[in-house]
Order: sequence, then structure tokens, then C-alpha cells
Amino acid sequence: MKLVNLSIVAAATCLLATSAYALKTEDRNLKGNYQVEYIKAPGAVNSVTEMFTEGELYGRLRSNMFWNVWDNEQGATNATAKTRDNNMWGLGGSLIYKTGFLYGFGATAGFYGTVPMHDENTVPGNTANFGKMGKDTYHTRADGTEGGMANLAEGYLEYKIGKTDAKVGRQGIDSIMLATNDTKMIPNTFTAALVENKDIKDTTLRAGYVMSQKLRDHQSFHSILAYDSTSKVNENDDSGAHKGLSVAKINAAGEDVNPEMILVTASNKSVSNLKLDGEYVGISGFFSTAIAEANYQIKLGDSWTLTPGVRYLKQMDDGAGKIGGAALNGNVTAASAKGYSNPTSVDGSIIMGRLVAASGPLELSAGYSKVADKADIIAPWRGFPTGGYTRSMAQVDWVANTKNWAVKAVYDFGKAGLVPGLLVAADYENMNFDDAKMLAGSSVFSDRTIFHVDAWQTFKAIPNTEFKFRFATVNADPVTTTATPVTTDYASYNEYRFEINYLF
Repeated sequence: MKLVNLSIVAAATCLLATSAYALKTEDRNLKGNYQVEYIKAPGAVNSVTEMFTEGELYGRLRSNMFWNVWDNEQGATNATAKTRDNNMWGLGGSLIYKTGFLYGFGATAGFYGTVPMHDENTVPGNTANFGKMGKDTYHTRADGTEGGMANLAEGYLEYKIGKTDAKVGRQGIDSIMLATNDTKMIPNTFTAALVENKDIKDTTLRAGYVMSQKLRDHQSFHSILAYDSTSKVNENDDSGAHKGLSVAKINAAGEDVNPEMILVTASNKSVSNLKLDGEYVGISGFFSTAIAEANYQIKLGDSWTLTPGVRYLKQMDDGAGKIGGAALNGNVTAASAKGYSNPTSVDGSIIMGRLVAASGPLELSAGYSKVADKADIIAPWRGFPTGGYTRSMAQVDWVANTKNWAVKAVYDFGKAGLVPGLLVAADYENMNFDDAKMLAGSSVFSDRTIFHVDAWQTFKAIPNTEFKFRFATVNADPVTTTATPVTTDYASYNEYRFEINYLF
């Protein structure tokens, strides 16, 4: 880790460390991942007219800037280059309208937009867009050029009765495997039918039928699973997408390019200090995933708590392995195992554990995850299988036979009475990938360490506004493949982000 990098982080944090209050409007809060939490929403009304006159309109403006500085560039004139220093800046926002509820029925519509405010991150003769993590501030066209986005990312009908809430239409879904993940300009949303019930004491149950997905930098909804190698922007090109499950291969296998997903989640807190969670994701003809998690809080004296947690994920093949192979990059076939014991199966699993210690404004955690030496885990829905345990910003650490450990710290300077409105979080992750898979060309990941810090700041003099600075430095080993052989060293970089949010 370079001293200059740490100096930049310290300087940026100090710049933000001035008197402020935490961001909280009378009707909304922003979570750490920038999802909106509605604390004041329309209630019951007596007529169709009142559904609209008593409805609420929520506005949001945001500016999001990104800078990526690579240790080694592949060159601005290289037609096959993958990395180049780049910067991104998007200006945008959203308008969300929620109606009142008549006999339990209501509706929500969310319009989002963003406009790129910089020179394009492309070079002549290369259709790649060099924008790395900030590409969601604009829409990437098929030729790599950048355009603005404007779409109805949310639009659903809702019905509430007792402790049951049902939604049908375009909506955000947040679970272990699926997430709205609104850290850029437009959230990741799904076309789905979702029912939530809380009739059982201390228990929340959800069941969903998911039909399509719109990634954050996409204009339209598309397959939740299929990858289009001819024009990535048409289908699922998330960083966790399985490239072997391409449109061409799915069609050749006679399966549906637009499959539906069954989602079931359960959460229970009936035992004091114990939280149990379960989740099931099933896509018929491809695979299913089951997750079990437990967290138990132990009081240590008057101020400290210690919460051990464990999560187990099991991925079960139902045809995806024969179609796309065991590796996410799609470069594993029956004829070539390339480091995978069963190249035509996506059976896999992860075991994770963590300890979280908290006292007042301070929270410390340490986590570990071990991916079984079977298949890579398929999770292209912006929920992260290792999230909360090891995953650091912008990393995919659920590749087969990967061992990860991470430490994290969060300190609320405002809660401590030191700097009102300032919250800082930092984490360090060590990722140990399987060298055999890298050498065989079935994995593009090499061993690496990541240091990442976030700083949030609000000011009393600037109400309803939040400023956020993010920094990450990735130190990755060179990637070597035996096929050519070729050694490349284009995976280490520094990343800087600065975002401003205003709620009105």
C-alpha cells in the first residue's frame, strides 16, 4: 500500500470533517448503499381522487464522479486494450410518486435519469468502454460510446391487507442474492411479483416470482441470466454474470433465454439476541441456490457487544453446467477441465464466518469465506454472496477454491460527539484465488489485496444534502496463463469517487 494513497485518503477525510448533522429529511433517509428508506409515506384514503391528491412526490438530485488510475495501462492506441486511466461524471436524479391507499390498493412510479458530463472513455478502433466502476453514470452503447439514460425503473401496483404486502411490477428487491444496489445513478430493479407477510410473530416471510431485470447502466429490462456475447448491453453483463450462459448456448440447448426466478426468503428473531435468515433462489432448467445464516449477539459488559455470524450457501446444478460450464468466464468445457474437477456442473458452495464487535460509535468486524473447489457461484443480481463477510468494494470473491479474509471498521464521529455528521468506514481484504485456474485460463482473477474507505458528511448549513468520498486501492498479482503463455499486469489500480445527494 503506497504512502501517497493513505495521505490522499487522510486529506480527503479531513476536508470533509467539518461541523454538520447526519442526513435525515422528514420523509426519507439514505442508507449506506444509497438506497432510499421512506419514513413517511402516504396512508389510507377514501376515494380514487384522494389516492392522487394525497399522494407524495419524492425528488432526488445527485452528482457522481469517478477516477480510475491504473498502475499499468495497456495503451490508448491498443485496439484490444482493456485498461486505461479514465474519469466519469454523471449528473442526474429521480422523481418517485407514491399514491395513497384505497381499500389497500396503491401504486408507485419512479422515473430516473442521468447525463454524462465528460469526454468519452473510448479510443478509435476499439468498441470497449474504458470506464470501470463509474460506467453506471451513463448508458454504454453497443459501439462503446456513452449516452444519457432516462427510464421508468420503478412502476408497480401494491396491495396491503393486515400484515401482508404484495407488489407487482417494476421494483427493487433486496435480499442476500438480489439488491437494488443504488450506489451509482439508477438502481438495479426487477419485473416481479413479490409478497411479504409478518403474521408469524418475530418472523418475516417473502415469496417472489421474478421475470426480468434492468441493470443500473441499461435502458431496458432484459433476461435475469443470459449473457449476450455479441452485444453485451442487450442482456445481463453484470460483473458477476456467467458468460458461458450466453444467448447462443442457451438457445442451442433448447432452454429459455428469459427464464423466471422463484425467490423465497425468511427471517426470524423469536429467540432473544438470535437472528436467523434463509433464502432460496431457483431458476428451472439452470440452477438453484439455498442460503442459511445465523447471527447471535452477546453482551460484553455495559457497552460492548460481540456478534458471531455464520452463513452457508449451496448452489445446485439443474442444467446450467452442461450449457455454460463451471466457470463464470465460460471458458470451461467437457473437453477441457481447466482446473475444475467437474467442468459441466455448477454445483458449488461457500462457508463464511465473522465476528462483529460494537460499542457506541465504533464497530469492528473480521470475516472469512471459503469457496468450495467445485464451481463458481452465479450471482449477477447485485446482491453479493459474501457481502457483509469478506467482499470489498467492486470485487468478485466467490470464484471456486477462493479463500478470503477481511477486517472492517466503522466510526460515527457525530455519535461520538467529535464531528457532527461525519461517518467513516474502512475495510481491508485479502483474496487468495486458485492459481491453477488462472494458469489454465478459466479465471481472470489473481491474488490481491484491497484497501477501501468511505467518508460521509452532512452540514447543518446545507440541509437535505450529503457528501460522500470513496477510495480504494487494489494491489493484484500479475495474471499468467499457460495457453500462450502470457503474463499481464493490468489489474492493479487506485479508484476515487465523490458523490453529492440532495433530497427534496
